[in-house]
Amino acid sequence: MVDADEMAAARQRMIAKRFGGNSTSTGGKGSVRRKKKVASRSSGAQSDAKLSAALKKLGATNIPGIEEVNLFKEDGKVIHFVNPKVQASIAANTYIISGPSETKPLQELLPSIVSQLGMDNLSQLKNLAEQAGGPGAAVPGADDDDDDVPDLVEGNFEEVSETA
Repeated sequence: MVDADEMAAARQRMIAKRFGGNSTSTGGKGSVRRKKKVASRSSGAQSDAKLSAALKKLGATNIPGIEEVNLFKEDGKVIHFVNPKVQASIAANTYIISGPSETKPLQELLPSIVSQLGMDNLSQLKNLAEQAGGPGAAVPGADDDDDDVPDLVEGNFEEVSETA
């Protein structure tokens, strides 16, 4: 018969062959066939897919015909988008702006964006004009419009209007 040493060696070979053991061979006779090769997705593609799924849940719709978008930051810089893709979900109060952007200082975009400036940005613009042109520099659109408003007077308004 077979002695104990041969039996132990045969068992070790059988375990190695059946459960992998030290052998790292892939393929060959008796291996499982791979059905298809799964293409790995890049993280950018995964995040784009997740983002589009979230936008679909919100019900965001495309808004065509927007040529540029400017986002004003607190530090005086402007995030400028040219021909962006703009989507909106009015119910969720959400606007999505995507596309190539540039961060520029306010001075670079000045002549064309004066109409887009709010009160906060007008004060920044006034400070920039004072720094650049001295105290006599006037900013277009930033001057006070108190010319058409009459002075507040005490007493009866009818009497004052008849005397004027």
